[in-house]
Amino acid sequence: WVPCFRQLDVQSASVFAKKWDVPLFFDPLISAYQKEVHERKKWPENSLNAKRRKKWETKIFSLPNRIICDTFAHADYFNHELLVPKEKLALLFVGAEEDSFVIPDREKSYENPPSVFHVLFYGSYLELHGADTIVKAAKLGEDLPILWTLVGEGSCFLEVKKMAKGLKNITFKKWLTYEELTKEIAQADILLGVFGDTLLADMVIPNKVHQAMAAAKPLITCTAKAYQGNIAGNPVIGWVPKADSLALHNKLRDWISNYKDLKKRGKQTRELYEQYFSKVKLVGMLREILTNC
Repeated sequence: WVPCFRQLDVQSASVFAKKWDVPLFFDPLISAYQKEVHERKKWPENSLNAKRRKKWETKIFSLPNRIICDTFAHADYFNHELLVPKEKLALLFVGAEEDSFVIPDREKSYENPPSVFHVLFYGSYLELHGADTIVKAAKLGEDLPILWTLVGEGSCFLEVKKMAKGLKNITFKKWLTYEELTKEIAQADILLGVFGDTLLADMVIPNKVHQAMAAAKPLITCTAKAYQGNIAGNPVIGWVPKADSLALHNKLRDWISNYKDLKKRGKQTRELYEQYFSKVKLVGMLREILTNC
């Protein structure tokens, strides 16, 4: 079993798999070609370097008996771009660290509206996160009783913080421990997923989405192909188009206007997690992958 991001180890692993007559599984999580060309924009797509990287990774992906995919969208990408036969592709969702993110006995009643609604985003400020969209939505909603808390640091952090200059409804916090983060999640009324208009945002279900669902919190995130075959279109989730700050603003305005629904929405979000992404569910998916190879 070759774990995520270890494309460089697949070729040597395939030698030992053949020697020992055992199947080879590769769980890449993402494509190195996609990351370097489409996310980091290291080379133009039609450049010689990009074509070489794609050819190299296509060969790497041809070696394992099974390629593990975290979404159907990634499976489609591996099939169409890296020429992996469909019969070699296996689906296994990422899920959440349930011991850390299942938060018991901290439900809010919402019998009366909070004086301030706490909206939480946390992440490493990648382009796919669309933190700029969050700040624009906060600017549109300065009249709303919302405190936006953005936790973390990363490549887009300084730019996003500059955009938020002068806004009194946003607070920034640096990286927190998991214990500290779960306290922030417990205090939050609504959690945010990602909003970036990138290829990766269309293909992945971010950790923060799994974690918000495990924590039984109302969740707003962007629509994406990654949710096809699982929670796509489910009205429990607050779906908004990518990079659409007005849609995010309107969704939040609607949800806090109907604040009594938040408790029920959180419970239903957890039920969706149990149905698709729980540890018990993932163990079953993994068992099927291993026994059918």
